[in-house]
Amino acid sequence: MNNLRAMFKQSSETHSRYRSTRAVTFAAGSSLLLAITAIGCARGGSGVVGGGSGGSGGSGGSGGSVGLPALYFGANDSSSGGELWRSDGTTAGTAMVMDIQANGNSGPEDFTFFNGQVFFSADNGVVGEELWKTDGTVNGTQLVLDINTNGPWGSSPQGFTELNGELIFTADDGFSGHELWKTDGTTQGTVMILDLNPGGFSFPAEFTAFGGELYFRANSGVSGSQLWKTDGTTAGTQIVRYINPTGSASPGGFTVFHNEVYFAANDGVSGAELWKTDGTEGGTVMVKDINIVGGVGAGSGPAAFVELGGQLFFRANDGVHGAELWKTDGSEAGTVMVMDINPNPNGNSDIFGFALVGNTLCFGADDGTGRRLWRSDGTAAGTTMLKDIFPLIGSETSQAIYGGSLFFRADDGLHGAELWKTDGTPNGTSMVKDINIAITEHSAPAGFTVVNGVLLFAAHDGVSGMELWRTDGTSDGTVIVMDIWPGPGDGID
Repeated sequence: MNNLRAMFKQSSETHSRYRSTRAVTFAAGSSLLLAITAIGCARGGSGVVGGGSGGSGGSGGSGGSVGLPALYFGANDSSSGGELWRSDGTTAGTAMVMDIQANGNSGPEDFTFFNGQVFFSADNGVVGEELWKTDGTVNGTQLVLDINTNGPWGSSPQGFTELNGELIFTADDGFSGHELWKTDGTTQGTVMILDLNPGGFSFPAEFTAFGGELYFRANSGVSGSQLWKTDGTTAGTQIVRYINPTGSASPGGFTVFHNEVYFAANDGVSGAELWKTDGTEGGTVMVKDINIVGGVGAGSGPAAFVELGGQLFFRANDGVHGAELWKTDGSEAGTVMVMDINPNPNGNSDIFGFALVGNTLCFGADDGTGRRLWRSDGTAAGTTMLKDIFPLIGSETSQAIYGGSLFFRADDGLHGAELWKTDGTPNGTSMVKDINIAITEHSAPAGFTVVNGVLLFAAHDGVSGMELWRTDGTSDGTVIVMDIWPGPGDGID
């Protein structure tokens, strides 16, 4: 399963509503509710770990076996602090797994399913933030390895991605900086793959699996941020190509398409443009210099790649039309703008939040009259406004496909940021429920994850605080699962 950011996080912002500024903040990823995620099912439909009853306080839940798939997340019941919880989507099946830090917040996050267990980072108050794993029971929740043994600072492991039967991630052992690590789930099998930047920090990021290897960016300390790949071994970890021989190429947005990896990178001349690689130095090339009018180093800034109908869609700025909707078939000639959504001089449609609903691409865009929900079939004629609402979509946890529809949060200017769904048509786009009915508030639903046939998410109803909710797609079937922090406090922290 892809690595999923897993904690329900909330900033100190109040739950007030604004149609423009707050919605922009949501879309930018620094919103009231950042990504909430957890593990529902492994690939192939098998459960992660599940079932079993658990206590809601003390040292956690049952030490016995578990059965049903479950969501793993960080939550605070007001007495134990931010700790490890799980839910199968029912009130009875929602409980704390373990109070990892008895006198504080362990802050579990970055949950990833691997080898029948869930791996994550947490702080037990002694060794700092380190690598943990759980099978859903107290006895099966344990520290894998204290990677940074230099006091209570922790190694801050992150970026967990499975490759060739191992879990690749980054961590700081206190000596080498944030470098490339792997684990097979055991203490002995948790080791550094390679110190990419001896004496410094390489900061490997954006792991993307392709062809039995993992592609990422890292800084060797010599050439800046470049394109790397690894097969999980020291010998098999190398720079693919020095895209920018005089500085950082800053590759990012890695997306597998047509048996190659597409991404944005800066070669030091054209600026950030569209590139692709087949894993070889010679096969790592620029697809197209989209922005040729902005001068040296201007770049089109391609981002938000998503495949639909054998083509790769993304956002780019050609220096003439502003940031608009583009697509590519992998060739220079086949890399074209789909539509100039905001035709005003120097207009910028500010496209964000691509999401697929069947054969329809849904996204947010501004045609010059404000940000709204749009749709496209990949043609200019088929790119139209879908609904006059402000969609708050974009990350893998701010939306989910459930029952053939896309569920997301949106603001219609009347109810604030609430739960919506769409099947890609105007008539099939509607608010599921106004969860927070207070006129000056919104529920800010996020962290959508399907578990056991229901859609779980976090929301604030104005009475119980930010808590765990579920929906079957109907208003009546949209209910709170558990008020984890009883009263107005936020159980999902």
